[in-house]
Amino acid sequence: MVDLRYIGHSAFEIKNGDKAVLIDPLVSVNDKFDWKEEPITDILLTHAHGDHLGEALEIAKEKDIEITAVAELAGYCKEQGAKSKPIGLGAWINFSWGRAVFVPAFHSSSLPDGRYGGVAAGIILDIDGVRIYHAGDTCLTGEMKTIKELYAPQIALLPIGGNYTMDVEHAAMAAKWLGVRTAIPMHYGTFPEIQADLERFARLIAFNNTACQILNPEDIKQ
Repeated sequence: MVDLRYIGHSAFEIKNGDKAVLIDPLVSVNDKFDWKEEPITDILLTHAHGDHLGEALEIAKEKDIEITAVAELAGYCKEQGAKSKPIGLGAWINFSWGRAVFVPAFHSSSLPDGRYGGVAAGIILDIDGVRIYHAGDTCLTGEMKTIKELYAPQIALLPIGGNYTMDVEHAAMAAKWLGVRTAIPMHYGTFPEIQADLERFARLIAFNNTACQILNPEDIKQ
């Protein structure tokens, strides 16, 4: 059974049985999430910005697990003493909990020391027949139509905060282009620049018969 939990910002934990993967683990935004008690086997990063790298290095080193990311970011993680798996876009990668493919996102990416962090990405996860698209930080892009055709995700995790990513209107169109059954908003409310109208997002995507599932990080339980 696939269990998806929203930690906050763009951070998610996805469990499959006794294994779990973290995506963009800025876990410090949620003091109710105790990663030390979780069966985390992998960390996936969409890009190098600090609000997505989060506590990945600390978690990976403490749990002796691997960080999977585009080559430049993976190389940085290795320099910092963490295990890492460098990848590019467009190929399935197998894990103990399922598989994933990194796909294009349109956004910048720089390492904490200012170096180039590689291309930004979104991630498609295929776990026991459930396909989840974590869009990362991105604008609305025609690549989302390709993602629908190739991968047919059922669930999309979409940034809606605007300013650095899609806003509510563009994210609603993304949900339509992706053809997903459920859209879960993320990357909003953490900073003053990325406030968003959740009710408006839900109304907009309802026109396309897409369900909006708003997950409250405060409701997270161990």
